[in-house]
Amino acid sequence: QVQLVESGGGLVQVGGSLRLSCVASGGSFSRYGMAWFRQPPQKPRELVAAINYSGLKTYYLDSVEGRFTISRDNAKNTVYLQMNDLRTEDTAEYRCARAVANWSTKVTDYRSWGQGTQVTVSA
Repeated sequence: QVQLVESGGGLVQVGGSLRLSCVASGGSFSRYGMAWFRQPPQKPRELVAAINYSGLKTYYLDSVEGRFTISRDNAKNTVYLQMNDLRTEDTAEYRCARAVANWSTKVTDYRSWGQGTQVTVSA
C-alpha cells in the first residue's frame, strides 16, 4: 500500500511562488502516473497537472498552463509541483495522487491519495 505525503504548502502573496513535494513510500512509484489535484473552498476537486511514469508526458489545467510545472524524480520517489505567478484563485487544498496506470488524466484512475497541503494566496 503506497503512502503519499505532501509538503510545501503555505501562505503566499499574489505573484509569489511555491514548490509542492509529494514523497511516496511503501509501493511502486516509477511505474505509475502521478498527478496533483486541488479543491478550492466550496468547489469540486479538479485535476491541476499530471505526469506519466517517465516524466516525458504532462498535462495541465488550462488556468495553470505556463505558470505551474509538474516534474518527478523516480530515484527519490518524489513528484513536484512548481507554482509561479500565483493568483488568489489558486487558493485550495492540494493533494497528490498515484494512478493505477502509467499515465492518466481520469480522476477515477487515481486510487492512492495523500492527505493534502494547503495553499493560500493573499491579495
